[in-house]
Amino acid sequence: MTGAAEWWLAYFVLGGFVGFFAGLLGIGGGLVIVPVLVFLFDAQHFPREHVLHLALGTAMTTIVFTSLSSVRAHHYRQAVRWDVVRAMTPGILIGTLSGAAVAGALPRQPLAVVFTIFVYYAAAQMWLNLKPKPSRQLPGWGGLLAAGAGIGAISSLVAGGGAFLTIPVLTWCNVDMRQAVGTAAAAGLPIALAGAIGYTLVGLGKGPLPQYTLGFVYLPALIWLVLASIMTAPLGARAAHNIPVSALKRIFSVFMFLLATKMVVSLF
Repeated sequence: MTGAAEWWLAYFVLGGFVGFFAGLLGIGGGLVIVPVLVFLFDAQHFPREHVLHLALGTAMTTIVFTSLSSVRAHHYRQAVRWDVVRAMTPGILIGTLSGAAVAGALPRQPLAVVFTIFVYYAAAQMWLNLKPKPSRQLPGWGGLLAAGAGIGAISSLVAGGGAFLTIPVLTWCNVDMRQAVGTAAAAGLPIALAGAIGYTLVGLGKGPLPQYTLGFVYLPALIWLVLASIMTAPLGARAAHNIPVSALKRIFSVFMFLLATKMVVSLF
């Protein structure tokens, strides 16, 4: 029988891995955390009907802390466009809440196919290092608000953190890749916060759940994931500022290819 210390060590290692890549790529890490937590929770014989809910709720809450650490590190290096974040955040919140409200009414598979095609296209564009027109600039407040709403809605519908959309949008508008990563990390925070609150509230009163849960958030996993991720996120952010931009784009494009492939596999 595996003891609590072994599970805590597994959470800590997972948190360190996710935190580094959160800092490096501006991602929340949920796409990595959730499948691993499902495996770990299932191995601990948590109630099968709630394993995925617990993984999602714990991951979303972890992302709040990971994003804060990542954003702090990028802000220290002046790599966050706060003007863009302020303009996009109201749209992101509106889009995230709207997407969550209509998610159950939309056909999942066609939406996922369209999403997958989009991600492959954006990833190929980054891998090939296609340059936007020199004259292309960020849209005004209204355009950024609309972009935020679209990013929030799609992120909510496909359970993503938003960086996979925010970074391509910003780089296409001639925002420096490092600033795009830092800005995406900051813009992803409201998505994670809304998701964490939602899973906590929805899980209250549900049962049976393991000990030490708050709604659908499993607190022991949350604590160890957060402790490790806040240690490694600054290391990833530092690496992002030392890696050539072309290499950073290719790293992110590989991540996007893997994300899209994971979705194709889950569909078929």
